[in-house]
Amino acid sequence: MHEHAPRPLRPEPVHTADDARAVIAALCQRFYAAGWVSGTGGGVSLRLGDRVFMAPSGVQKEMIQPDWIYELNRKGDIVAGPDPALGFTVSQCRPLFLAAMRLRDAGCVVHSHSRAAVVATLLAEKARARHVTLTHLEMLKGLKGVGYADIHRVPVIDNTAHECDLADSLTAAIADNPGVHAVLVKRHGAYVWGDDWLAAKRHAECYDELFSQAVEMHRLGLDPLSAPR
Repeated sequence: MHEHAPRPLRPEPVHTADDARAVIAALCQRFYAAGWVSGTGGGVSLRLGDRVFMAPSGVQKEMIQPDWIYELNRKGDIVAGPDPALGFTVSQCRPLFLAAMRLRDAGCVVHSHSRAAVVATLLAEKARARHVTLTHLEMLKGLKGVGYADIHRVPVIDNTAHECDLADSLTAAIADNPGVHAVLVKRHGAYVWGDDWLAAKRHAECYDELFSQAVEMHRLGLDPLSAPR
């Protein structure tokens, strides 16, 4: 049980800065409940026109208030933010969020520390693979442009001591894998994006379930690349 009741969310695009701030706060609360952004980790960024909104760094994500959200321009310069007396700083994920927005024109980016994503990267590490490969799983159909029988390879990049140092490798992985909507970070989590917050939320949920299924298939000794008989 969590002491904070989830903020309401409606399946609508954002139209104003206040909308963007409210959606980020609500998504952080839901992703915390899912176990993706606990312990102050993870985050969400949302783009509205030439402005980008993102949560502060190092705060309990389930407690974020809309007026804690930073507003930036597309170059990453801070335009507005929370009361300085709060002592917050902008998300450490800033260059990674901006990379997905720049390269994919993403309207929203989610950074998840989900257990399924982390364990999936460990399976790739064990196999000396640079991708987690998924196929013949129903949840693939929730990913834009991906079908049930497609062979979908999600790139895995090495982790670094500091979040911002991931920017170059994440940028390269996005550029080299045009058909995916996520990049996994070894022993860390995942970055997932979509055209808007609704698509990013859907993609994040689908990928998390797919990674969980891949991990379970491995545990059971099943070949994740085998087609149905």
